[in-house]
Amino acid sequence: MRIIKATPERLDELAGLFDAYRQHYEQTPDVPAAYEFLSERLAQNDSVIFLAEDEGRILGFTQLYPVFSSIGMKRAWILNDLFVTPDARQQGAARALLARAKELGLDTGSRYLMLQTHFTNKKARALYESTGWKLDEEFGYYYLSL
Repeated sequence: MRIIKATPERLDELAGLFDAYRQHYEQTPDVPAAYEFLSERLAQNDSVIFLAEDEGRILGFTQLYPVFSSIGMKRAWILNDLFVTPDARQQGAARALLARAKELGLDTGSRYLMLQTHFTNKKARALYESTGWKLDEEFGYYYLSL
């Protein structure tokens, strides 16, 4: 398995996976809209998307959006999306994607990464905590200091 940065050449495959991710959150299926959304993000450099790939097949992705910390006067990243196909789970793809997200933060001199997840999402919470993310109990989000 390797982690690569998404490019427009992989949009067809990524759009289907992104649509499956959205359906997981009870959104109406719409692969063409997913394709358009992701195409715009890549074209406008609005986000960074990493893919977990094995033998040419995308197993999962993460999408991060840049923000800025006024207090710290540095860039920060919101890890907005993380998804691994059900048949590829428990194989290290999510951990590898999280590690690559951390590397992006370090490479860009960022102050932190942050994400939010449902309190009931115990598997995701356990994954985040096992990879160094901390729960901010006052505000209910996870962050990873860099």
